[in-house]
Amino acid sequence: MTTDDPASTDTRIAALEARLRHLEDVSAISQLVASYGPLVDAGDAERVAALWTEDGSYDVEGWHMASRAEVAAMVRSEAHQGLIGNGSSHFLGPAHVTIGADGDTAVAVCESVLLVQHKGHPVVARIGANLFELVRTPDGWQTTRRTTRGLDGSQGARDLLAGRVPPQ
Repeated sequence: MTTDDPASTDTRIAALEARLRHLEDVSAISQLVASYGPLVDAGDAERVAALWTEDGSYDVEGWHMASRAEVAAMVRSEAHQGLIGNGSSHFLGPAHVTIGADGDTAVAVCESVLLVQHKGHPVVARIGANLFELVRTPDGWQTTRRTTRGLDGSQGARDLLAGRVPPQ
């Protein structure tokens, strides 16, 4: 079916462009979430930190980082270097991404598993619920806040999986 109506063609093109932008945004955010594990296990502090805005925060079970610099410091910390030095895998499952109505904010939810080497065998050290709050920046999508809670049956972890943003 074809139409010679320029307004109809313009409307269809605009709708296609909006759908394409949405798909590109979901893909970019999914890639950002998926990149965290390999980067943090490689100990690449600068590239891990670049996943956050300058004032982005990361709250993971008792460790609160309030800036990109603090995320980088976590990766460089003795505790983290010891973890990756013995062998670890931070695996984040596929993320469910919701783009905000403004098109420039988003939320991504996923589960994660931290495996560590223990006596030559990988063991599960933590399973978690993760909620990423993101914003479009001139450098692409970045995390403004990530909250991670252990999947221990608590309501807080279930709230994250449901995409409910915790109070700050």
